[in-house]
Amino acid sequence: MNDRQEQWQAAERLALTLAEGGLQRMAARTLAVFLFTDQDSVTAGEIAERLDASAGAVSGAVKSLLSVGLIERLPAPGSRREHYRLRDDAWARLFTSQNTAFQAMLQAARTGVETTAEHDPAHRRLTQMRDFYEFMLDEIPAMLDRWRRHRQPDRRM
Repeated sequence: MNDRQEQWQAAERLALTLAEGGLQRMAARTLAVFLFTDQDSVTAGEIAERLDASAGAVSGAVKSLLSVGLIERLPAPGSRREHYRLRDDAWARLFTSQNTAFQAMLQAARTGVETTAEHDPAHRRLTQMRDFYEFMLDEIPAMLDRWRRHRQPDRRM
């Protein structure tokens, strides 16, 4: 087996892991293309060819990845096709977009706490859930700030 075949097998394994983690299968496979490509950008047609997938399936996956901020559309002068690439800040953006889900979970927990009696076991569980999401939402900005500082090159050199 050559290096390229091994690389694409690794990409498919990664896509499977992402799908098991909750990402739609085609979006996971498409994201794997972005992670493993040796090109600066790819078109939907190139993704479809690489994955042996339909244009419609790839289009839906690309829209999904665009909507959560993992990839971005690039200008491609002279080309009639849309070009896309993985964002440099993809993972921080994805984590930031999770704030919406965290906010929804927090609101659901708060509502549950308000509607249960203090002595009810559900009240205790919902209070723990509320406290967890409040903690996470308080911590995320500082953690992302530390991540950005960690990623910056040392300017003292």
